[in-house]
Amino acid sequence: MTQNLPPTRLSLISHAATAAQRRAAFPLDEPLESVDYAKVMELGWHSPQAQQIFCGPELRARQTAQALGLQQEISHALRDCDYGRWVGQNLDEVQASEPEGVLKWLTDPEVAPHEGESVAKLIERVGTWLDQLEGTGHTIAVTHPAVIRAAIVYILDAPLQMFWRIDIAPLSLTDLRFNGRSWTLRCSSCTLLGINESTAQIE
Repeated sequence: MTQNLPPTRLSLISHAATAAQRRAAFPLDEPLESVDYAKVMELGWHSPQAQQIFCGPELRARQTAQALGLQQEISHALRDCDYGRWVGQNLDEVQASEPEGVLKWLTDPEVAPHEGESVAKLIERVGTWLDQLEGTGHTIAVTHPAVIRAAIVYILDAPLQMFWRIDIAPLSLTDLRFNGRSWTLRCSSCTLLGINESTAQIE
């Protein structure tokens, strides 16, 4: 029965900034730049106790987890959105060549003009993963801003268009809780150090 299950908490960590993010590009599987990797290590972040730790399969997620000192398991459910043939291009380039496609992508979550994964499919994929966490205790996951935005839309049962209204900063933490009936958003895009000090244990 759900009352006998341990509390469910999910701490989603957004990977550190990459060169692609800085130029507003659809990401390749790029690594963190050495200066950013060093900055993560210099945080001296101490992970709260967790029953399981996951990260997305991309290099930038794995390197962030490594720099934070997390012994993680790869989860392909936490992979970044598939941007299809737009990968590697910045938004201005795509806007210039496919203005109608960009407009459809930004206004209709069901479409994927880049021939990759639609926002709706991303939210569905992340929601399926979230549904498997009930009663698993505290989970830490290092992943991508798009995945974290999808998780927030899913747990709040918000209109899919709200995906574009959520801002997730690099190297920030979003904390979600499940009470056996519904998910709640404890905080979003908070600093890692702030979370470490105030919510180190499951309540």
